[in-house]
Parts: sequence; C-alpha cells; structure tokens
Amino acid sequence: MSKLRGISVIFDLDGTLVDSEPNYYEAGRQTLAAYGVTDFTWADHERYVGISTQETVADWKDRYHLPASVDELFATKNRRYLELARSATRAYPEMRTFVELLAAEGVPMAVASGSSPEAIAAVLTGTGLDAHLHTVVSADEVTHGKPAPDVFLEAARRLGAAPSDCVVLEDAAPGAAAAHAAGMRCIAIPYVPAQVDAPEFATAGLLLRGGQKEFTGRAAFDWLCRRSNSAGSPTTHSPPASARR
Repeated sequence: MSKLRGISVIFDLDGTLVDSEPNYYEAGRQTLAAYGVTDFTWADHERYVGISTQETVADWKDRYHLPASVDELFATKNRRYLELARSATRAYPEMRTFVELLAAEGVPMAVASGSSPEAIAAVLTGTGLDAHLHTVVSADEVTHGKPAPDVFLEAARRLGAAPSDCVVLEDAAPGAAAAHAAGMRCIAIPYVPAQVDAPEFATAGLLLRGGQKEFTGRAAFDWLCRRSNSAGSPTTHSPPASARR
C-alpha cells in the first residue's frame, strides 16, 4: 500500500521543477530589445517570476509603451523562449529525485504552469520529466492565471482529486497564493530571495527559506508522508544536514 494514499501532487514548472528563469529572462530581453527597449535587467525580470507569459507581455505593452499587440509580443517571446528551452533547460536534480520517489509510490502528479502548452511540452520532453508527468495544465487554458487558483483547480479536476487532497510545489509568491486560494497545501521553495518574507509564503505548509539549495527529494517525500493524513500548519524548515547531498 502506498505511503501517500489519497495524496496528489501538483508542480509548478519554471523555477520549481526546472531552472528555466534564465531562459525566460533572455527571451524577454531579446523580445524587448527588438522593440527598442535595451535596458531590461534581471531585476526587472524578477517582478514577473510566477506570472504567466500572457500577463507579462500585457504589462510590458503598457509599461514600455510598445506599438505591438499583446498577441504579437506573446508569439515573439514564446518563439524565442522555445528556441532556448529545447536546447538549454536543466531539471533540478533533487526535484527529479522527488518526482521519481512519488512515481514509485503511484502518486498522481500534474504540472500547472503559467507557460504556454508548447513551452511546457518542450521542457518536459527535453528534460525527460514527461516520463512521469503526463497531466499538464497551462494558464492559457483557464480564465485567470496565478495568483487566481484556476490552474491548480483544473489540474486537480484532471487528476480526479479533491483540492484538499492536493499538495502544490511552488517557487513564487503568486503561485503560493494560488495554492492557498485553491484550498491546497503548499511546499514553497522561493526562487527570488527577496520574496522569502512575502505574506503569500506564510500560508505554505512547508517553507524552504533557502530555496532549491535546501530542497532534497527524500526530505520532501518524508515530510509528505508524515503529513499525508493531516492538514498541517505553516512551517519554516531546512532539511537536516544528513538529508542533503
């Protein structure tokens, strides 16, 4: 019998399963440069971590007074990102371990991301994570992106799981807010250090303040096993040294 009977796990993709934010930044920098915006920095990019591509380019259009339509900006950025994603996306090793541990227990899993369906497919295929992650929801397929709960609720629906039985892994404050709004527990692994104390992360069942450098697949799996039958309470945690690689 599975140690995690009745639990489903939903992963954010970018910055959670894979280290794709550098690719998103470069795609954004190239896109904006093509329209004359040449001073887009990593700090500028960080404000969009956790926000869907559609919402990002809509904000760009207003912020930078771009003449192109939102649809044109979306298509341009997505094309540039896909070129990078297919050749240079790295899955976090400990996240891969976690996915494999869950798969061995038969835990239903899904990916719920603000990326386009094409981008999600390219990344999962390129990293080999598609071997275990078959249920995928893009924010393009729902009415509202994160911090609204739509993408997580749709993932739960496709898994046939009650929201209260789902645990979300997220790296961004809007995603943590979306998980909370969906009535799901959250393991938060902040990507942007400055966001660690964001109020959205205070709702997480497990908050790894050090981000990916503190995450281990085994420690997360063990935490999930201990709390598989309880609602849990917000916890700030660093895995014990013995659990780290």
